Amino acid sequence: MEFLTNDKLVIVGAAGMIGSNMAQTAMMMKLTPNICLYDVYEPGLKGVAEEMFHCGFEGVNLTWTTDPKEAFTDAKYIISSGGAPRKEGMTREDLLKGNCQIAEEFGKNVKAYCPDVKHVVVIFNPADLTGLVVLLHSGLKPSQVTTLAALDSTRLQSAIAKECGVQQSLVKNCSTYGGHGEQMAVFASKVTVDGVPFSEILGTKISAERWAEMKVEVIQGGAAIIKLRGRSSFQSPAYCSVRMIAAAMGGEGISWPAGCYVNNEKYQNVMMAMPTVMDADGVHYSEVTGTEEEMAALDKSYAHLCKMRDEIIDLGIIPAVKDWKTVNPNL
Repeated sequence: MEFLTNDKLVIVGAAGMIGSNMAQTAMMMKLTPNICLYDVYEPGLKGVAEEMFHCGFEGVNLTWTTDPKEAFTDAKYIISSGGAPRKEGMTREDLLKGNCQIAEEFGKNVKAYCPDVKHVVVIFNPADLTGLVVLLHSGLKPSQVTTLAALDSTRLQSAIAKECGVQQSLVKNCSTYGGHGEQMAVFASKVTVDGVPFSEILGTKISAERWAEMKVEVIQGGAAIIKLRGRSSFQSPAYCSVRMIAAAMGGEGISWPAGCYVNNEKYQNVMMAMPTVMDADGVHYSEVTGTEEEMAALDKSYAHLCKMRDEIIDLGIIPAVKDWKTVNPNL
């Protein structure tokens, strides 16, 4: 049976709904026969493993453990959903302190047990900050750590498709950049709907007022799922994150933006969603272009990310920016 790679893939937080869906999706996509499920909650973890065994996937060496050393040793790819989930009434930012502390431990485990890991995808919220903490404490290169941002762009695509009454795949070039949170920047100036520029649809099929409402709905898409299902999203983040790690393994690329470490003339020392390409060499980003209004929204999102970054510096989870190289020489 042919797999994309034989390298070890570790799924962190595997006892949870996102983690269990990631495990199943990775096996369905035949990414690798060597998958390790890791979580600190043993009964749930064992239950997930049993479910996966009952699926009867052929050729897969599926293991599970609550021991981080056992899980991370020899890992080449890792996806982590191992933080506390968002509950109704909470923003992603509400999870800041606790999940950043989890991210710090995760990054240190990577550094201690699998410094030769090829790529890590971090998806637990607030992902822009948890990903940054993991990058810093893992000692990895910026190209080796990404965070989940695709989900915001697929929500934008879905919203436009539903409003225009077309199949979702006919809506192209949807992107959200900046933070994966309430301050994300929605970019639609390059969108086409069944080949028609979105600019021609605004004011005809979609009023300016309705478009303003739609952007809020996209930004609050995760909160809407919590209200509808009584729990945080799990199927969509699981699928999108596995698509990301598949691209990092050298498989089919993913066209959606990824969160990555950015340090250029305009945006400095943050993890944020950018136009990206992911391949076997990691993540590569290009500059964002858009309308004046879109770029202003991105600048506002960046300022919000800097504010949250400075909060975790004040909490002592990461050092001051000027000292980052002492922790991770790759930054």
